[in-house]
This record gives sequence, structure tokens and C-alpha cells, in this order.
Amino acid sequence: MAKKSNQHVQKQSSPRSAKTALPVTVRLVLILLLPFALTLVLGGGAGSNAPILGGLGVISWFMGLFWIGLPGMGLRGGRPLFAGIGFATLGWLAFLLFRSSFILFNFDAADSGRSFIYLLLFEAFAVQLWAFGLLFRTLAEWRGGLTAAVGSGIAFGAVAFVLFQEAFSSDLPSLLYFMVWGVFYGIIRLRTGSFLGTMLIQTLHSFTVWVALGPPPVLTAADRLPTVYLLSGLVYLVVIWRLWPKEDADYRL
Repeated sequence: MAKKSNQHVQKQSSPRSAKTALPVTVRLVLILLLPFALTLVLGGGAGSNAPILGGLGVISWFMGLFWIGLPGMGLRGGRPLFAGIGFATLGWLAFLLFRSSFILFNFDAADSGRSFIYLLLFEAFAVQLWAFGLLFRTLAEWRGGLTAAVGSGIAFGAVAFVLFQEAFSSDLPSLLYFMVWGVFYGIIRLRTGSFLGTMLIQTLHSFTVWVALGPPPVLTAADRLPTVYLLSGLVYLVVIWRLWPKEDADYRL
């Protein structure tokens, strides 16, 4: 099935990609390293992750335009947008429920408007453009749709674990949660052909859970956050299982 989807991507590949002299494996290495390297060289990340994430988005935009073109980057509205919103909302509501059940509220409305804009532009759009636009499409060209969904999801989870504001701990349960969250979004990208829906829901997810309800209070029991991650990850896995492509018509690259 992955071989068929890979052949489908090659048939539908952008003329810009076909004209690119660089092999797909070289492009993958550049996609994984170049945006972060350039951002760090230019001085990003000093006291804030916004320059790194912003640089990631800007560089990914131009790399995607040059290698793939807009049609292949997952910027689709209409039914793909609303389908992505519907699937991603299942994960958002589950996490909101478990967060409300296990961690006390710590309301803090200060700078909520600025926080929403940061989450939308930097943690959602910039990272998903890189992961589920540029990286996804290139992985699909290399090894097919399922590899693209899982690989780009793991990459998204790694960036989120290191750079997102909601990465409150650096233990193994947190890493596994972010990886599963990324694969969850990757499968939605594969099934819908767009990352715009997951981008919008990711923003609402992070804003409602970690801004409107506040970060975990200092006296939160050490096992509460891993419990929320575990239960939410199980919901994500169920949705991944239900969305797992079973025939060629399920691949929307």
C-alpha cells in the first residue's frame, strides 16, 4: 500500500520538484537541518523560542515554494479544512477533559491576546508548515504516505517537546505524548490532504488548556501531568487506528 501511495506521489509531484537537481534524500537532510541551523546562526533563540519557530516557518515557506509549490504543501480549504477540524477536535476535547479532571485550574488572563497570536503563528502555523507541509510532502515522495504521516508526526513531536511553551517536563512520558500527538496530526494530514484544520485546533487546544486554564500549579502532584498525557495519548491512538488508511482512496497527499 505504501508503494502504491509512493507511486501516486511521484505521478502528482510538482513540476518544480521534478526540475530540482537535488536528490530527495539530500532535500530531506536540508529540511531537517537547514531551517534550525540558519535561525541559530542568525542569532535566534536568545531567551525566547519565537525567533527559532518564526525562522523555521519563514525558511520552510520559501523552501516549499521552490521545491514543491503551494498545491503540494497542504494549504487546502473547503472540505479538507473542515474534515481536519473535525478529527483534531476529538483530541482537543479529550485533552481538555483530562486536564480539567486531574490538574487544578490556575486562571491567568494576562496577555491572553498576545499568547493566542504567538500560539497561532509560531507554535501552530510555522511548525506545521515545516512538518506537515514541507517535510510531509518530501517524505511522501521518498517513501510514501504512511512514512510521511508517521515521520513528519515524530518530527513535529520532537520540536514541540523541545520548543513549545506547554512542554512542562522533559521526562519520557512527555516525549511519548508529544510524539503520539504529532502522529495523530500526521494521519489527519494524510487522510484530509490539509494541515490547516489541525493548525487551528492546535491553537485552540494550547490556548484553552494552558492559557485559559493556566499552567499546572506549583503544588501539582508529580503524577498528574503524566496521567493526563497517558489518557490523552490513548485517545489519540484510538483515532489514529480509526483513521489508518486501508485503500488507495484514503491517501490525500
